[in-house]
Amino acid sequence: MPSTTAPSTAVPSTNSPSTATSSSQATIETFKKYVIPNYNRYPVCLVRGEGSYVWDAEGRRYLDLFPGWGCNILGYAPQRVVEAVQDQVTRLIHVPNTWYTHEQGAFAEAICRRSFGQAFFCNSGAEALEGAIKLARLWGSSQGKYKIITFDSSFHGRTYAAVTATAQPKYHEGIGPLVPGFSYARYGDLNSVRNLVDKETCAILIEPIQGEGGINIPADGFLAGLRKIADDEGLLLVFDEVQTCMGRTGTWFGYQQWNVPPDILTMAKGIAGGVACGAVIARTEIAAYLKPGKHASTFGGNPLAMAAGLATIETIEKDHLLDNVAAMSGRFREHFARLKTELPIIRDLRIRGMMIGIDLTINGTPAVGKCMERGVLINCTHDTVIRLLPALNITPAQVDEGAAVISQVLREMTAG
Repeated sequence: MPSTTAPSTAVPSTNSPSTATSSSQATIETFKKYVIPNYNRYPVCLVRGEGSYVWDAEGRRYLDLFPGWGCNILGYAPQRVVEAVQDQVTRLIHVPNTWYTHEQGAFAEAICRRSFGQAFFCNSGAEALEGAIKLARLWGSSQGKYKIITFDSSFHGRTYAAVTATAQPKYHEGIGPLVPGFSYARYGDLNSVRNLVDKETCAILIEPIQGEGGINIPADGFLAGLRKIADDEGLLLVFDEVQTCMGRTGTWFGYQQWNVPPDILTMAKGIAGGVACGAVIARTEIAAYLKPGKHASTFGGNPLAMAAGLATIETIEKDHLLDNVAAMSGRFREHFARLKTELPIIRDLRIRGMMIGIDLTINGTPAVGKCMERGVLINCTHDTVIRLLPALNITPAQVDEGAAVISQVLREMTAG
């Protein structure tokens, strides 16, 4: 059972909006009245976190191996990020992009020096994808090009262009007509891509590692093959690095795992240590097409997010977290590789850095609830894939703790 160690809770005042902690059930009742029910939520209200642990309103502690859906890349309440935001909020919270701020320039320099080109800031992964799609089409417009090739099992976001780029029919149901100009290739199949290229194609868009699609890792040569097709056909290669940025794979960016540079790159989720932020990075000559008036984001590049992003980079470097990713990734692999030899329901392991997929021969959804009952939070995607996106600073003891619970649950599912 989850630990019950946590601070006491308080009863919220009935005279003003509450800043105190109520029970999970009380919060659920408030949601039923006032929040649109467009999410399937677990019947738990989380109230605080520290590192890879998070507590609910009743004081139960959970080890979160999927913190913030990957946004909490340093876990909960990382010290440098907290201090940076606390300092920044006393000086500037928001400044329109009609002015310069030191923080935005400094963060742009920091991420571009670790990648390439120039940066545009927004607030989320979907926004970043919208910006990248618009930029690719602006670049292609002078040549009469606007079509973009994406891949089956992809996921690019919930806004209209991003969801159209997402080649999963379940996300398209009931919201048509979709944005024209997208076609879908088979992931891993270069000939499928070549067959879709025509004189109106401007770009190929792909996640270096498909996250929501099941932690699908490209075969050696596939991304390089896409780079060659793009170069041969005069196309842009766009990498959706919303999940793979900021050291998630063990390098600053996923493309660096294969040494295949894109022309445009999107990032979000962990970019600012859990603070809402997104970015588009583009080669300088491509970025030039995003002229004043062509695109904008009101809150993009705000001082709070920029300060948090700088603190995130500082934490990753000063705490040697890229090294920790390599070590903890290997530790997870050892646990689950042994488990795979034991359990026939494990079809495949797909692990790259702190992106971990355990592909099952059965529906993996029940494992999420069973692990939560034992105090470990995980995700199941694509019906059969247990997905983990642990914090980069997860400890060996936490890896062992989480792997032990997941192993126990999968053994029970095998037996049952």
